[in-house]
Amino acid sequence: MDAVTYLAGAPEARRPALSRLRQLCLSELTGFEEVIAYGMPVYVRPGEPAGEIAWANQKQYISFYLMRTDIRDAFADRLAGHDMGKACLRFRNPAEIDFDLLRDLLRATAAATPGPVCT
Repeated sequence: MDAVTYLAGAPEARRPALSRLRQLCLSELTGFEEVIAYGMPVYVRPGEPAGEIAWANQKQYISFYLMRTDIRDAFADRLAGHDMGKACLRFRNPAEIDFDLLRDLLRATAAATPGPVCT
């Protein structure tokens, strides 16, 4: 499976938001490889063992996984008002996805030197 196939299997109502999220990842994470891992699209820095960014269509929400603790800590103020688990931002309504925040998180991830990801 690849990300295009993954998108095709998502509910039609969520595809535009998921497609926009994928395009944002592809444009901001230059040099990263898009792979499918854990059943979802994951973005891996060449030569690194684990992905730093991922996204998924879940039953109740769209998930955006930010596996870099240092980036999450740097954006703590902007993330505070969002539904967030250990490494996962959850958006129940695709129309309410904060793409500006996601773009900034992606840019910060791409600019950072390789580092540990949460497990």
